[in-house]
Amino acid sequence: MMEYGISLADIERARNRIAGTVTRTALNPSLALERQAAVPVHLKLEHTQITGSFKLRGAANAIASLSDEQRSKGVVAVSTGNHGRAVAHAARVAGVRAAICLSELVPRNKVAAIEDLGADLHISGRSQDEAEQEVLRLEREGMTYISPFDNADVIAGQGTLGLEILEEMPEVETVVVPLSGGGLLSGIALAMKAHRPDIRLVGVTMSRGAAMYESLKAGQPIEVEEVESLADSLGGGIGLNNRYTFAIVRDLVESCLLVEEEELAAAIRFAYQEEQQVLEGGAAAGIAALLSGRLKPQGPTLVVLSGRNLDMDQHRRLVCEEDGETQEGKDA
Repeated sequence: MMEYGISLADIERARNRIAGTVTRTALNPSLALERQAAVPVHLKLEHTQITGSFKLRGAANAIASLSDEQRSKGVVAVSTGNHGRAVAHAARVAGVRAAICLSELVPRNKVAAIEDLGADLHISGRSQDEAEQEVLRLEREGMTYISPFDNADVIAGQGTLGLEILEEMPEVETVVVPLSGGGLLSGIALAMKAHRPDIRLVGVTMSRGAAMYESLKAGQPIEVEEVESLADSLGGGIGLNNRYTFAIVRDLVESCLLVEEEELAAAIRFAYQEEQQVLEGGAAAGIAALLSGRLKPQGPTLVVLSGRNLDMDQHRRLVCEEDGETQEGKDA
């Protein structure tokens, strides 16, 4: 699929580059979701990746692809948290200086995790787009910008997840992927469609500030206000000058769905209570689509669980909620 500037060969090369840095994550059946969906459902546990999200695949490939001059000057990234953590980790392993630019909306636990990895933190603005202004300044000083999604090496790295899914579940017919800027969904789409054009790909995002969803509706990349959400990892724009992901998602993805905040909360609780998995809001989007009935899967279905990096106090509050009442209130 060279028309997008990223080929299956690029994804296969990425897999070789990052083999020693990333984990091959488990793929487990979910009997509870199978009962709900009336088709076999499996979960790809990418939230168990070393940095707690799939983002390490793309970041590791991008950093492994740097020239010696680029390595010497360091890398910079803008992030809602998970990409920044992945870049910081991959840069630390490679001995490359990293600066991570974050907005004031990024949860404190994600900020602290990046800080612990030794990256230089730059916090400014109330959106990822505003934080990106600091990226542009550092890029002018010579650092290499690693986009969280709209970067060929990042997309190729994320595509390695698609190769794993095909090898582990060759009978899959529907693949459900959290959708933000589209790097993960684009990489998976390029990898899987090259082998199986018949596979149905579904992107799921939150209803509040869904930049890719609204851009697809508009027929071009547009700006969307970023607001607080349980799915904070799915926030941020896709860039008005988007080079890769808008076209790939538009052309290769069968449908994109929205889920509500209460559906994300229910999915987080379900993942913990039924699957014994701790998920952040964005990672639970695919489960939310199934539980809510917004997604009617066709045939064997795979749901990507993309990250676990949420504040655990928030997680405890969410999993104890039932009928609008906290466990503490029930015990009082």
